[in-house]
Amino acid sequence: MDAFYASVEVREQPELAEQPVAVIATARRGAVMTANYVARTYGVHSAMPVHQATRRCPALVLIPARMELYREVSTQIHAVFARVTPLIEPLALDEAYLDVSREGRTLADAAELARELQEAILAETRLTASAGGAHNKFLAKLGSGLHKPAGLTVIRPEEVDDLLDSLSVEDFYGVGPVTARKLQAQGVRTGADLRRQDRVRLQGLLGKLGTQLYDLVRGLDERPVEPDRATRSVGVEHTFETDRHTLDALRSELSTVASVLEARLQGRHLAGRTVTLKLRYSDWSLVTRQSTGLVPVWQAGDLERRGLALLTDELLARQGVRLLGLSVSNFSAPGSEVLL
Repeated sequence: MDAFYASVEVREQPELAEQPVAVIATARRGAVMTANYVARTYGVHSAMPVHQATRRCPALVLIPARMELYREVSTQIHAVFARVTPLIEPLALDEAYLDVSREGRTLADAAELARELQEAILAETRLTASAGGAHNKFLAKLGSGLHKPAGLTVIRPEEVDDLLDSLSVEDFYGVGPVTARKLQAQGVRTGADLRRQDRVRLQGLLGKLGTQLYDLVRGLDERPVEPDRATRSVGVEHTFETDRHTLDALRSELSTVASVLEARLQGRHLAGRTVTLKLRYSDWSLVTRQSTGLVPVWQAGDLERRGLALLTDELLARQGVRLLGLSVSNFSAPGSEVLL
């Protein structure tokens, strides 16, 4: 879906259609959950602290999230998906993989199905969706984001190499601003540059992500669509533009991460007993710490407190931190939903 939460709010308040709009988490120090395309022209994006978003766009209309409404609309959308195939792997309220490869369907058939889905979603919800069609998950997801909003991109096997070569490195899954700068410092700026790197060099430079990028730039992704996949954890990660070196700096960032994580958990009706803190350092080494309590948590204040208890001085004894993540797992039963 295109800017899903914000689009739902604009649908409910049509007078906002030409204004910059952001849906925000309602924690003590809120964060942007999503922004409409008007707001994005000002540089407002998801997971951005509200104070930073309003500094970039003083006219920004802030709307507290209404998760029950978004879940209701999501149910409508997934009902449309189910008319096409039972092989649906939800990623979030507003996104899913659909496997339509059965019965000898071709990519041309997939394109027609995608158009039908877009038309049905627009007719029944008054919202636009973007779609990507390809022979694997990575390429389909890539295609869905190439021509937003209301875009449709089908990537045929013979088009894969040229398309991936033409992309900037930051267009590849897992490559944020810091990773992009690290690659660019090595002269790797495009997909074509990335393809010229051997697996060992990429792995040495980026660890596990390097191995993943070696495959992705060749259009390789063997993951199946898993319609019955249980949710094992829900998390949020934030990569910093510059490394953080103090506990105070990380504590401030943790508040924003917890705010966004609350919204994601609420959107899935999930709460869990285990909270995991993740830190990635400037040398790409990784450390995690976790704690398990008696009561499942999902609210930002509880998540922040649990995260702060894990964020100790010894974790900063090494070097600067480039990524902070927080996740929740150990739901009341594997993959089950807790009614919030």
